[in-house]
Amino acid sequence: MDNATNTVESTPAASLGRTTAAQRRALPNLRDIAESAAEKEGVCARVLPMRAVDDRTGTISYVGAPCKSRNEAVCPACAKAFRHLRMDQCREGWCLAAEPVDTPVEPTQAQRELLTARAELFTQYHDARRDDDHELAESIAALVADLDAELRELGVRGRFPTLHDKPRRKAKSTRRRQDVPNLPRRKVEKRTVGAVYNGYQPSTFLTLTLDGYGAINYVYDPKAQKSVSDGSPVDPDSYDYTRAARDIVHFAALFDRWAQNLRRAVGWEVQYFATVEPQKRGAPHLHIAIRGSVSNKLLKAVTAATYRQIWWPHFDRPVYETGHMPVWDYEAGLFCDPDTGEPLPTWDEALDVMDSVDDLEPAHVVRFGQQSKPIQVIGGTDKAEHRVRYLTKYLTKDVASLLEPGSRRVAEHYDRLHAELCVTPCSPRCGVWLRYGIVPKGATEKTQPGRCRGKAHRRDTLGLPGRRVLVSNKWTGKTLPDHKAERAEFVRQQLAAVGIVKPDTSHLRVYPVPPGDPDAPPREHLVIALVAARSKWRNEYNAARLALAEDPPGDLGVSRETVVPQQISTIQQSAA
Repeated sequence: MDNATNTVESTPAASLGRTTAAQRRALPNLRDIAESAAEKEGVCARVLPMRAVDDRTGTISYVGAPCKSRNEAVCPACAKAFRHLRMDQCREGWCLAAEPVDTPVEPTQAQRELLTARAELFTQYHDARRDDDHELAESIAALVADLDAELRELGVRGRFPTLHDKPRRKAKSTRRRQDVPNLPRRKVEKRTVGAVYNGYQPSTFLTLTLDGYGAINYVYDPKAQKSVSDGSPVDPDSYDYTRAARDIVHFAALFDRWAQNLRRAVGWEVQYFATVEPQKRGAPHLHIAIRGSVSNKLLKAVTAATYRQIWWPHFDRPVYETGHMPVWDYEAGLFCDPDTGEPLPTWDEALDVMDSVDDLEPAHVVRFGQQSKPIQVIGGTDKAEHRVRYLTKYLTKDVASLLEPGSRRVAEHYDRLHAELCVTPCSPRCGVWLRYGIVPKGATEKTQPGRCRGKAHRRDTLGLPGRRVLVSNKWTGKTLPDHKAERAEFVRQQLAAVGIVKPDTSHLRVYPVPPGDPDAPPREHLVIALVAARSKWRNEYNAARLALAEDPPGDLGVSRETVVPQQISTIQQSAA
């Protein structure tokens, strides 16, 4: 009896099916396993639960939709898919030999009828206002708003005529500034492709940067074996942080003007694909793919002659400081002076004051700095493919990671630049205008005086424009969803060629899972299902490409069913 007792006590607990709390905590979690499998398979691990309803049978199923994050630090799989999509867009439109197809869309009968009815109501509205029949005018305005909503649902684009006539502002002088060279001009032809030289049709790669604001420190880089800029100024006190912050805010507007001037100079509708990246000093710069060949001399002339004048109320001298800001008057519904209680001028009133001044200087003038030497590329070459990858290299990188300070003086430089961005208005609706005694457009009681939640004032972006990609309208004649649909259609055609037909899902209605749905599966279950679907798709796609290959590798009389599917290249993956 004692021997039996000793035998039971000496047996490990694990062999009897019992585990300790520490052992259970050491076991892998299902969520961790699902995320690991998703990372290995290259699918999203942060899926959003969606409910799919079959209109034919009424059955309900649950699927996981990718999060579609464009930041690889958040979701590497979705960021990689987005980068490949942009690479396809850049590659397809850079060296086009023919004009992109722009299929006109004929208006439908319903669209014509609604627009005709809106035009009649527009006339009736103004007749009612002229007769002082305000009740009728308000009812007509409500009907016009309903018609506008119906037209938007029918796919009508563009801006509808407003019922309320706004007084036209006094036009600013379009005379060119005397401190910039003249802009070369030609009549712009309606074409977007470049010229052909000796049978070749080259395109252009160019980099544009903002102007300098002071001398920058250089440090030795062991990897590059040369001195490189660390981004910090040599003399922070003389560094022009004010002009740097204003140039950053209006950087995108300056590039739009540069593109307009380039088209006027070359004489045809130049198309571009540009990506925005931050430099070490915190200023944004552009890598631009231009369709067609443009000479270095002409590019330099356009860059030197391009500027953008900002016709805003001047914001050189703050009226209020932090801790002593305008207050909201709930009875009057406007911002007032904290001491006198007098209402502050609105944005429109400030513009009216500007219109009354004849010789008024703009609030700011932004220009580009020196440009890099343009590089000519030929479509379909390794050089072009290398530039496509370079253009999208940092597209999914977080700006904060790109601007990680390597030293204390660099961190202090970024802090000073951020402090200047916090007091620089970014738009007519920016709450920073209250710091200068002007009520921004659309201000309410929720507007925080002197503060704005826009990306231009965030420390992790340092004013970098929200759009990391700037693409002209006729680059490919397609939108990003169009490119994504083409890639999906290419895969379907490849699979259909070998007899693999995917089920039709057009009849499914997919919408987010409502809160509190008791039947919704855990997220890890949706991730595992997505991993299984991706693995099945990859095997089918590899097998289809192998079956469609004329001479598959290793085909020496061996049956195709026994050949291991080959790994597709990066370009083929991007196409898929």
